[in-house]
Amino acid sequence: MTDVVAIEGGVTAPDGFLAGAASAGLRSTPANDLALLVVADGAGSAAATFTTNRFRAAPVLVAEQALAEGAGRIRAVVVNAGCANAGTGPDGLADAQAVVAAVAERLGCDPGEVLPASTGLIGSRLDVAGIARTLPRLTLGSSREAGHAAARAIMTTDTRPKEAAVRVGRITVGGMAKGSGMIHPRMATMLAFLTTDADAPSALLRELLLDAVTRSFNQVTVDGDTSTNDAVMLLASGHVPLDAAALAAGIEAVCRSLAQQIAADGEGAQHRIDVTVSGARDHAEAREIARTIAGSMLVKSAVHGADPNWGRIVAAAGRSGAAVDAERLAVRIGTIEVYDGAPVTFDHATATAVLREPVVPLGLDLRLGDGFGEAWGCDLTAEYVVINSEYHT
Repeated sequence: MTDVVAIEGGVTAPDGFLAGAASAGLRSTPANDLALLVVADGAGSAAATFTTNRFRAAPVLVAEQALAEGAGRIRAVVVNAGCANAGTGPDGLADAQAVVAAVAERLGCDPGEVLPASTGLIGSRLDVAGIARTLPRLTLGSSREAGHAAARAIMTTDTRPKEAAVRVGRITVGGMAKGSGMIHPRMATMLAFLTTDADAPSALLRELLLDAVTRSFNQVTVDGDTSTNDAVMLLASGHVPLDAAALAAGIEAVCRSLAQQIAADGEGAQHRIDVTVSGARDHAEAREIARTIAGSMLVKSAVHGADPNWGRIVAAAGRSGAAVDAERLAVRIGTIEVYDGAPVTFDHATATAVLREPVVPLGLDLRLGDGFGEAWGCDLTAEYVVINSEYHT
């Protein structure tokens, strides 16, 4: 298998893509809030996965319909920040459709070839007129800077843009994401947009995307809340002959990188928590245990306080619903073993030092099988409460 090589860039790294950003006045500050991602030379193949939250935003409904009716042939993705267009009823659905129509007019394509996505406050109407006025002056480019501008435009409470790109053989995969709060797995857990130059059919893209999302975005948790707007979209320009194994590796690598970036940028976070579980009965149970530990408020609080309280880790594992045998289980904080079927004497000062690092590794070995899983979270800080108690105002 060809090595996965990280490269500079994001969504514009693969050949055949254009991106751009502009301000449509959707934010309370004069920053870019509208991003456009375009397959440069006609519709490409595409796939996506969406939130399982039953209170689904209008752009999710419109995008799902476009993918179903267009057999996965997509020309562009339009993303706005500052308004989620969720909980807005039939009017919100019409707003999302109007934005799609405006983008289609701008590009000279069919409205069914445009996928919308929105992020921001739930319950507010989208300023369609502002977006329509902005689209004609939104400049598209293939440069790294153009992709970076798009990644910044989709941010909400994010403190930094999230981008990744890799090359596997001749195939390149790039991506950008946003997400900081209202992050919890059950499909995707934020907005993410991936691109590749591979010549791959939509059915294969969907298969590879679902596999990667299961092991990456679905394993991120910040606060236990799944958004109404979650979506991961993948577009392929078709410029490079297909190597399915290379494409799968590239998609997985970009999804994994973006997922880790989201966990590290959780609202108010000071530490990323990396949970690794081995020896479970199967991979699904390993992932469930890892996700439960990463999402435990008690574990998150212990990490924030640099408290090597392994009891919180094993308690979370025990309530995950997966099989756990207390007499076989081993637990590590970093490389320090703190439990092995019974309490282990360890140096608390050394363990505390591990918990003060920017990335805190927690490892479990269940010794029940070959199942392996990972999850990523962050510590719980007072700043998280401040951000979310003042979000609406």
